[in-house]
Amino acid sequence: MSMVEQTIDVDVPVRTAYNQWTQFEEFPKFMEGVEEVRQIDDRHSHWQTKVAGVRREFDTEIIDQLPDERISWRTVAGDTRQKGVVSFQQLDSEHTRVRLAMDVEADGMMEKLGEAVGVLDRRVKGDLKRFKGYVEEHGHESGGWRGRVRPADADTAQGPVGGMTGEGPGPVRGEPGPTTGMTGTTGMGAAGGLGESRPVQPRPDDPDSIDRI
Repeated sequence: MSMVEQTIDVDVPVRTAYNQWTQFEEFPKFMEGVEEVRQIDDRHSHWQTKVAGVRREFDTEIIDQLPDERISWRTVAGDTRQKGVVSFQQLDSEHTRVRLAMDVEADGMMEKLGEAVGVLDRRVKGDLKRFKGYVEEHGHESGGWRGRVRPADADTAQGPVGGMTGEGPGPVRGEPGPTTGMTGTTGMGAAGGLGESRPVQPRPDDPDSIDRI
């Protein structure tokens, strides 16, 4: 597998940047080659992509999600194998650093050649740049899911996920927290379709479920 990592600073509060990233079904608006993302539940999404003329479909699982800090995922089925983490660092009240790291397995001669010349790295850099433009242009998030997904809850059948999360491998059922409404989260409650929100109630006995200001 090949690791790529890119960082960008966005001119919005960390809460806004994080909330917008949880809107997985909006990824096609700024991610190159992503045609559709359909949220299945709080942790799982189905992706359709087209890269270099090749269409692929695959499913992802969220293995760690902590509001305003990070979202980690891995593929669990389909034509692509990858894992990754996007993290959010508050620089000040109006600026956030977004770091995206991905580990992708090359599949086929064209992808291996593409990795050799840095195509994947440039694509990730471009996606972050377009995300910056998207969220800054709107000035606010279109929705946001504030639930907690723990590594210890993830599907054990999928095995460990490298050191991408910093908290070790594990399984995932997010214990939901408050929400502003969401179309899909790489986090995820059942979303019946594009644009459908999924309200979640906080759990008073779980401090991680409390919405962070």
